[in-house]
Amino acid sequence: AFNCLDRHQDTLKDKVAYFWEGDNPDESKKITFEALYTQVNRFAAVLKSKGVQKGDRVIIYMPMIVELPVAMLACARIGAIHSVVFGGFSAEALTNRIQDCQAKMVITVDGGYRAGKVVPLKKTVDEALKNCPDVETIIVFNRTGQELALDSAREIWWQEAMADSDLPEYISPEPMDAEDPLFI
Repeated sequence: AFNCLDRHQDTLKDKVAYFWEGDNPDESKKITFEALYTQVNRFAAVLKSKGVQKGDRVIIYMPMIVELPVAMLACARIGAIHSVVFGGFSAEALTNRIQDCQAKMVITVDGGYRAGKVVPLKKTVDEALKNCPDVETIIVFNRTGQELALDSAREIWWQEAMADSDLPEYISPEPMDAEDPLFI
């Protein structure tokens, strides 16, 4: 996380870190190093506030949206091990990956777009979690605007969590050894 973001804040902060294009032709964004740095620090603070620590495992089940690399880099920043699961996988495949890595958190979206149609990823997560009692928290990014009733005991909206004014603006990158796992 430090090598991807922090070291560029003095020299490249206003430069584009990456361009993103969505499923719709009119959907695109330019993400600067500074904007990415801000989002990653903020989401790392969200993860820490939900009890994620160095060595914990986090499943990321999202489509190709800006928030996917934000989640990955936030996990790296705090030393959590992330596993990105393809958004087209079934509930059973997702269950297997959650159980295999002993994830304590799942990061997902209400739905994603594929070929112009909404794919209900949160519904797949709900099905998968019926067999994953060890998952403590689910963070849901509101991508498609679906009406979802979240379980307030363990589910939170990404946007609401990121808007919390009590979150610190900076999270120190967790020192890691070269042999420490980053992702599964």
